[in-house]
Amino acid sequence: MLLLFVIIAGPTIFIANNFVEVLGGYIANIIPMSLQMTPYSDSDWLGNNTIFFWAWHMSWAPFIGLFIARISRGRTVREFMMGVLLLPSLVGVIWFTAFGSTGLFQEIEQNTGIASVVAENPENALFDMLSGLPIAFITSILAFILIGIFFITSADSASYVLGVMTSQGGLKPMLSIKFIWGVLIAGTASVLLLTGGLEGLQTAAIASALPFSFIMIAMIICMLIMMGRDLKEIRRNEQIARTEQLKEDIKEEFYDDWKQEVYEEIKEEIKEDMEETKREETNENPQDSEKKND
Repeated sequence: MLLLFVIIAGPTIFIANNFVEVLGGYIANIIPMSLQMTPYSDSDWLGNNTIFFWAWHMSWAPFIGLFIARISRGRTVREFMMGVLLLPSLVGVIWFTAFGSTGLFQEIEQNTGIASVVAENPENALFDMLSGLPIAFITSILAFILIGIFFITSADSASYVLGVMTSQGGLKPMLSIKFIWGVLIAGTASVLLLTGGLEGLQTAAIASALPFSFIMIAMIICMLIMMGRDLKEIRRNEQIARTEQLKEDIKEEFYDDWKQEVYEEIKEEIKEDMEETKREETNENPQDSEKKND
């Protein structure tokens, strides 16, 4: 609802044009920017954006990965990729384009000064942008609720997975264990935000993601090995199925040929028996045969 409101109440044409522009720029720059390290100059961009977001995803990978795997049991790999990777990414592109384009439009066309406000306090970016649209009070409350849902969902998945890890892998950890982990997670995040702000949280994410990056590399190798074995198993089963089908076809064809041969042999034997019987009857009653002939 909030996304549709921003698209309709905001600069709709500007958002649509910017969506095409941003999508093309992303496709064109995703590879070179992902491999950009700026070895010849110092750049804050890598630490504040590229490396930070890499680390952010890695630090959340064990929690969100296990949580999604738990609720995706029974799904195929194709369904998992569509529902977890492709569709959410598409919605994310539309979301950030709509909200980001609206903020840019307010800065460029309306000269609201939102850029300077966001530069000083990025946590208020969303609410500053919504203040330039109608019914800002209602949409700000809705945005606040959405932020709460996001944090609650993330903390719930993290506390659940940590509870599983500390319950010897049990899929239904005790409520008290999840509660303890939830309090620890909330307390750690609060301390980081109060002491270092968003920068402190970013630094902690990067520090926690570094050791886990090696584990993720090992997990990728294990996943490739596992899927390779599954592929071999599938191909072996398909080969067995084709072999069994071929045996059945050969057996059926052989059975039909054999049945036809047996039928011909039986038919020939019956014919010979009838002729033999007829000859015997003729030999036993020659006079009757002569009378019949007469």
